[in-house]
Amino acid sequence: MTTDTTTDSSADTTTEATPDTTLQVTADTTTEAARGAPALTVRPVPPEVLAALRTADDAGRVPEPFTDDEGGAPLRCCLRRSRPGERIALVSYVPLRRWTAATGARPGPYDEPGPVFVHADACQGPDGDALPFTDAHRVLRRYCADGRILGGELVGPGWGTGELRKAFDDPVVALVHVRAVEYGCFLYEVTRV
Repeated sequence: MTTDTTTDSSADTTTEATPDTTLQVTADTTTEAARGAPALTVRPVPPEVLAALRTADDAGRVPEPFTDDEGGAPLRCCLRRSRPGERIALVSYVPLRRWTAATGARPGPYDEPGPVFVHADACQGPDGDALPFTDAHRVLRRYCADGRILGGELVGPGWGTGELRKAFDDPVVALVHVRAVEYGCFLYEVTRV
């Protein structure tokens, strides 16, 4: 992935793709920086986790890759929709599992598994600089540092960085999961830089 910087005029922010497969969402210097708006990091499922999930998912099952004839599946490895003819797999993923292991958090029942689509083979990760999957209703689910859910907000199509920053207005919020409304599936994680 290359490092690109573009301005999203509708959200008045700049989004930067970085080589570590994350997207950096930084404040526009004329507005949000003056207000002290936090810089945010959008994180797909990390490459090392994807490698493990392609062998055995978080439910212990061996994935069964298939050719996506229609396209349109939301890929959590590169944060885009699949294209017709691509090889993908549907795997069980527990998004809080690695974060809690690294931080010592104890989320209890919030350590929930869910289905996610990924490329069947390694990919290059996000290749764009736009905030992904903003074209439909989503839930922005907020978590505190010990892994408990603090609440969520339903956002409509066209939502953007303003809604993400609002989710981080409470200093207790450690991370936000962007989730699909129709199935509740995890799409990606957002943290402060």
